[in-house]
Amino acid sequence: MDIQEFSGKTVEEAVETGLQAIGLTAEEVEVTVLEEGKKKLFGSVAARVALKPKQKKTDGERAVMFLSGLLPHLGVNAEPELQEEGEKIVINLSADAAREIIGRRGEMIDAVQVLTGAVANTGRRDYKRVVVDCGNYREEREETLKRVANKLAAKAVRLGKRVRLEPMNPYERRIIHAALADSEEVTTKSEGKEPERFVVIIPKNLKQRDGKGRNDRNRTGRDGHKHEQKFGERKQYPKRELPTEETPQTSGTSYKKGGYNGFFGTYLGKEDETDEFSATPTEDSEE
Repeated sequence: MDIQEFSGKTVEEAVETGLQAIGLTAEEVEVTVLEEGKKKLFGSVAARVALKPKQKKTDGERAVMFLSGLLPHLGVNAEPELQEEGEKIVINLSADAAREIIGRRGEMIDAVQVLTGAVANTGRRDYKRVVVDCGNYREEREETLKRVANKLAAKAVRLGKRVRLEPMNPYERRIIHAALADSEEVTTKSEGKEPERFVVIIPKNLKQRDGKGRNDRNRTGRDGHKHEQKFGERKQYPKRELPTEETPQTSGTSYKKGGYNGFFGTYLGKEDETDEFSATPTEDSEE
């Protein structure tokens, strides 16, 4: 839209007339006063203004402006630069000390990315992904997560058990899912609630348990044959005969006149087993 001129009795009236004509607000135009307008002895001179629509900033440019104001409040000396604005917005932060803006396990830069994404998508119907990077951190982190995903998937298949990773943000969970999407040996899913939502790697050879710490209900008996035990079926034990009064007391059975008090001399406990391993997605603790 080109520059347009409008007139009125006063500058304010001329501006108002122009805004209504072009359908913009005062914040969206640049106003140039061509004639102040004044009264004369005979008649008056109309005020004239020129209205030029301001060039609207893109979503990426608005995000960069936001970061320029945010970073000083965080005590970080960094300069945001818009690198890409297409299917996604990529902003790189040039900083003397990258570790300050990245933070422990990327917590700082992830938080900044979330805020920047909210600003860039203000007023948009469809969400556009925003990536805030510093010192090539995102690419290196992605490669690390892919390596960890493949190693933990191999571990899950080897043990036949689920492997649970530590809680991650949605961006990093997508990397894990994508890395194992074509695997023929494992599947992945996210569990839990934000911000503690995590990825679980599930092997397709997952060992099924019967709820009693056993992986197989079909056990081989003393007669050498396999006996199938249905779920919930109680195993029949041979009837125990009461000892006579002359039976000496032992560590396994005691008897006293007027009642029978039987107990096992040795407690047959079982180890506390688990079907799931937890893993932290860092290369130092992948095994």
